[in-house]
Amino acid sequence: MEEGSIVLGIDVGTSSVKAVLLEPTSGDVVESETRDTKAGLESESGTQVKEQDVGRIISVLNDCLTALPREKLQKVSRIGVSGQMHGIVFWRTNQGCHWVNSGNLRVFEPREVSQLITWEDGRCSTDFLSSLPSPRSHLNIASGFGCATIFWYLKNRPDFFRQYNTAGTIQDYVVSMLCGLQRPLMSVQNAASWGYFNTRSKTWNIDILQEWGFPVSLLPDILDAGCIAGKTSYDWCGIPQGTEVGVALGDFQCAVYSSAAESTDAVLNISTSAQLTFSMPAGFQPEDHPSPAEAVTYFPYFKDQYLAVAASLNGGNVFVSFVTMLAQWMTELGFETSDSNIYSKVINAALFVNETQFTICPTLFGERHAPDCLASVSNMTSTGLSLGHVTRALCRGIIENLHAMLPSHRLKESGIKRIIGSGNALARNAVLKQEVERIFPFPVVYGKDVDSAVGAAMLMVKQ
Repeated sequence: MEEGSIVLGIDVGTSSVKAVLLEPTSGDVVESETRDTKAGLESESGTQVKEQDVGRIISVLNDCLTALPREKLQKVSRIGVSGQMHGIVFWRTNQGCHWVNSGNLRVFEPREVSQLITWEDGRCSTDFLSSLPSPRSHLNIASGFGCATIFWYLKNRPDFFRQYNTAGTIQDYVVSMLCGLQRPLMSVQNAASWGYFNTRSKTWNIDILQEWGFPVSLLPDILDAGCIAGKTSYDWCGIPQGTEVGVALGDFQCAVYSSAAESTDAVLNISTSAQLTFSMPAGFQPEDHPSPAEAVTYFPYFKDQYLAVAASLNGGNVFVSFVTMLAQWMTELGFETSDSNIYSKVINAALFVNETQFTICPTLFGERHAPDCLASVSNMTSTGLSLGHVTRALCRGIIENLHAMLPSHRLKESGIKRIIGSGNALARNAVLKQEVERIFPFPVVYGKDVDSAVGAAMLMVKQ
């Protein structure tokens, strides 16, 4: 890497896009920009469809880049890209975007592209998933996984495929457009998150899928995480044409890469969802046929290693739902206040409540290993119904749910010495922090926040 060059890291997240400029020698972030995408689309009432507007996401991505200093963008020599896993977007090869001038900069805009069906999508019911063939993989299939979504369209809207001839995650789409790829390339990390992918052979379950009429031509070609996918085919927001671009990575793996300094560190991240993870020793291989009820899964990491992951669908999104519910009640009672005001007040109320018998099971969004598990409330008493008690019980429930998935004794057996606490929901919520420290018998370190964009950039420095 040339002296004076800079590495760009991008993360296309569920609710925001982030871009960072990393100085490769020191590893310092010299510039950073984050924008909320607000790309969620309204679905029919009562449906579990979760989709996002790809045009909106790319517009915000372009805005993030143009907000960075032009003189530094001109020094970018490599680009690392990560993004939300499991989800899928469809497009037509060679027609997925067009490049336009925006002011005096060159940007790309989507064309012939579907909506992004996100990892939160719940259109694949338990019955539908059980009707699908068993994958030859150590990972089970779930709603929101790319291959499950393709199977759903195959059964319910087969004409959908006439519009498109390829597919990928949203971050794969970005890399394909930047490099003008004839066929999309996908890292082992993102492929594993779609289902029907064998991480040992690093191949799709082509024979199984073809037998069931699956359109295998949609599936991207595979590269190891960390490989270069191509070079930018145009100047982009001031970044020179011909800049190397890494194959798109999973946001989760990049987040862990940015923060876990030692093999004895576990990373607890609570943002929209929640994850607790640690790296398995070199040489570890997961079983090919896990139990569907197993709460811990193994995600491919880097250099053929795996992360043990308790990935809960219930994290900060549960607390947001709680605040939204209170706001709706206030409106119905004739009082108007902001969600942010409610948020601060319920946190403050809970800080004065150290103990509560009130118990909340917070699985409002189910869990992948238990999709039909619903939220519940128990042990209610007339003396424990204050706002502080309810908020404390909810925060405790979120952490206890994660602890039930990956308990302390299992962390100890794996040699874990401390927990790195991170994520927006955890950073903003002092009660959640208290519950983490109460439930997990390890030192908890904050302030070394996970950052997928930084992780994506760091990996490109080391290639």
